[in-house]
Amino acid sequence: MGAIAFLYGVVSYAIFLVVFLYAIGFVGGFLVPKTIDTGSYDSALVALVVDALLLGLFAVQHSVMARPGFKRWWTQVVPRSVERSTYVLAASLILAALFWQWRPIEGTLWRVEGAGAAVLWALYAAGWVIVLLATFMINHFDLFGLRQVYLRLTGSAYTNVDFKTVAFYKFVRHPIMLGFLIAFWATPHMTLGHLVFAIATTGYIFIGIFLEERDLAAAHGESFARYRAAVPMIVPRLSPAQPSASAAEADDAEPARR
Repeated sequence: MGAIAFLYGVVSYAIFLVVFLYAIGFVGGFLVPKTIDTGSYDSALVALVVDALLLGLFAVQHSVMARPGFKRWWTQVVPRSVERSTYVLAASLILAALFWQWRPIEGTLWRVEGAGAAVLWALYAAGWVIVLLATFMINHFDLFGLRQVYLRLTGSAYTNVDFKTVAFYKFVRHPIMLGFLIAFWATPHMTLGHLVFAIATTGYIFIGIFLEERDLAAAHGESFARYRAAVPMIVPRLSPAQPSASAAEADDAEPARR
């Protein structure tokens, strides 16, 4: 069973990686066959309804499967070692469906050219780089389920990942979410369809942060409160903080893990 779980985790991660790379082209509008501004055009109302349903489906999956109560129930159905891989796989498949079925909406809010466009493209790239680097700062392989299935394969017990508030996490509690916000908004060509995507995902990011931090406050009490007081949520501080939260709590402070 350990080998099967490991294979399942590797396949889930591979699917995530393909979807993640596709997302960069989808939002940016390059290299991939279907982007945020390509595809068949329906009426604006139809497009809004379809896109809202797709975004809502992703938000529900991403948040419900992240809640502690759901995890307690879910790990009675699936082995604990593949719980994270299953979460990653479900999120990846729903995101792939969103890319496939997304409806573009005609209209342009802004179009920037020349040096301004170059700056926005640089910010776009920086956003995705921040996302990727921040995952490694908390343990990329645990975040996406590979560590769990590897430990199952080797017969080792799972232990919480030690995490210290290094680099980005000294300046902002949610650098992964900050990276996504930058990437979703930094575009030289903001169409109405892209605007809908950016607004909806921004709203979900802040709802997700609220839900996650509510769980963390309930679970960890004063120590997480000290971390939250010392480090800003999404707008980085200019100088690094030295919060007193424990390693596990600081690790959990990133909602994308859930």
